[in-house]
Amino acid sequence: MRVIVVGAGVLGTLHAWQAVERGHEVVHIERETEARGASVRNFGLVWVGGRAGGAELDTALRARVLWERIGERVPRLGFRANGSLTVVRDAAERAVAEAAVRRPDAASRGYELLGADEVRALNPALRGEFTGALWCERDAAVEPRTAQRALREALSASGRYTFLGGREVRDVVGERAVRDDHGGLHEGDAVVLCTGAWLGGLVRELAPGLPVRRVRLQMMQTAPLGETLTTSVADADSFRYYPAYAGPELDALAAARPQPPVAAEHRMQLLMVQRADGGLTIGDTHAYATPFGFDVVEDPYEHLTSVVEALLGRPLPAVRRRWAGVYAQCTDPSRVVHRQRVRDGVWLVTGPGGRGMTCSPALAEDTANELGW
Repeated sequence: MRVIVVGAGVLGTLHAWQAVERGHEVVHIERETEARGASVRNFGLVWVGGRAGGAELDTALRARVLWERIGERVPRLGFRANGSLTVVRDAAERAVAEAAVRRPDAASRGYELLGADEVRALNPALRGEFTGALWCERDAAVEPRTAQRALREALSASGRYTFLGGREVRDVVGERAVRDDHGGLHEGDAVVLCTGAWLGGLVRELAPGLPVRRVRLQMMQTAPLGETLTTSVADADSFRYYPAYAGPELDALAAARPQPPVAAEHRMQLLMVQRADGGLTIGDTHAYATPFGFDVVEDPYEHLTSVVEALLGRPLPAVRRRWAGVYAQCTDPSRVVHRQRVRDGVWLVTGPGGRGMTCSPALAEDTANELGW
């Protein structure tokens, strides 16, 4: 079988991976010279802990297994099973963490409630003031800026993979073929469009009224920390934005202590991951109203800096990069991804939202199974 995959973000790249793994030939087309969207502007988190129960958690857990297997074969992916700590500071935040460890699926997530001394023993870089943390053993991380490149190099070694960067697909021609803006016609047995947050143009023509919205975030990266951050780190504001933590304890936290105005305005949480070079990737914000601003604003960065410094108990290293990114998210929160046949032999797969890096291996596996590859 010959599979045409459009879009070289993490979701498209893992669809190509699935096809090659199953013995098929892949032509992989990307409108940029290489991916430059949400797939490289994220934390690289394989984030199981905050996922909703049911299908979403099942998908994340399956993806976690697949990521580890892929990481063993592609060391430059930078996979590491580092887990995560969601740090709590007071009784109200701790109550949410305590409720999490009582969930029926807590064991599958690897939840454990730790005291302050246990947190510092697990992650000595956290020397600030806090009362404990929710430990999620199943969380992991990869290197987002280099992951797609490493995966493509591994795919190329198969001899059944061709990457065509700098070509924008303009038309679906008949069944199972696309034409790019260089005039190239690419025919196959199946076409999978993994176009990320690119929802206009051809995507709008093929799937008008798509139940997917775009979400914008801001993030930053620092100079090397100078010591190892042994886990990914979140603050308790993350409880407010991940469905796993919903319940009366979270309602009580929200009622007793609303977020600070800047955090509430930008729908903020702290997520922090150390990169291979020792720097820290820190974020993030959420904006849903379009059109999005073209610039980044400073108040969220100042808020994040103060939160990080309070947890580290030391000044933050100099910020080297700031950026914004946009991803696509299903408007139906019960759906992990939007998968739609838009023509005979042509499928659109988009909208995993902030779950793209986490869930892509399993989402690609589901597509392959559904299409009978």
